[in-house]
Amino acid sequence: MNQFFTWDDFVENFGAEMRFAGEVYEGMTKNGLRDHCLCQFDFTFVSDQKQNLQRLAEVLTNRYSYTVAEIESVDDEWELNGETGEVAVTEDTLMYWALDMARRGYEFDAKFEAYGAPFDPDEQRFPDLDAAKENFWFDWAETRYDAGDLSAALIGWSHVITINPRNADAFYSRAIVKAELHTWKSALRDYDAALEIDPEDHRALINRGSLKADHNDHQGAMADYDKVIQFASDADKAMAYFNRGNSKLALEDHAGACADWKRAQALGAEYAQERIDENCGHS
Repeated sequence: MNQFFTWDDFVENFGAEMRFAGEVYEGMTKNGLRDHCLCQFDFTFVSDQKQNLQRLAEVLTNRYSYTVAEIESVDDEWELNGETGEVAVTEDTLMYWALDMARRGYEFDAKFEAYGAPFDPDEQRFPDLDAAKENFWFDWAETRYDAGDLSAALIGWSHVITINPRNADAFYSRAIVKAELHTWKSALRDYDAALEIDPEDHRALINRGSLKADHNDHQGAMADYDKVIQFASDADKAMAYFNRGNSKLALEDHAGACADWKRAQALGAEYAQERIDENCGHS
């Protein structure tokens, strides 16, 4: 359990982190920054335990390929400074990079303290967003996601969307990252966009339904699960029945919940048995 930077601290600081990223972006654009400019950010994390920062430094080095300096003692705390690789800056990507860093800091009981990126407005460099690069950026984003570098993955899938705004898979994938970075409303918008392009994307329907249910929109969640049940494979139908049962339970429809869990189990969802045992008696 975090002692230095608690979950309450993280939640309380979350909105401020988003606002500060907007202020940093605004300041950079006033100095001539154009969207997608490749910048390297200096950053600082602080903690009360050196080993927390040592473990964080390993993640930033191995998963993000960032450069980190020696951890230093500053007053009664410890400080980790480093530098990112190239980050393609837009208002959104800067915000999500900052949220990713705040999330990583919290994971190791450290606070993401400060960052900035000097740049020359007369010598800006940009990623190649030619149409021929659509698959390259999608694959690159998948690689970064698998490495645990969520902000780079989001940037990669944002590049794909810039190149091809009809790429449903990019919206779907970016929504997953946004949800992991605790911006569920923005994740819902990306799932909406994916489903506008491909209304029968059962993955997006299940994920959107789950996200709605997590935030107490059980009616909306069940509407998504209903669509999956209409056309998806048995495995996905089983998940939709299981999830719909959970929403029905939350709405105090015990009989409906049990019926759905049993349908899920009949389609191969062995994981439904625990719910049945806990809630459905011997019926």
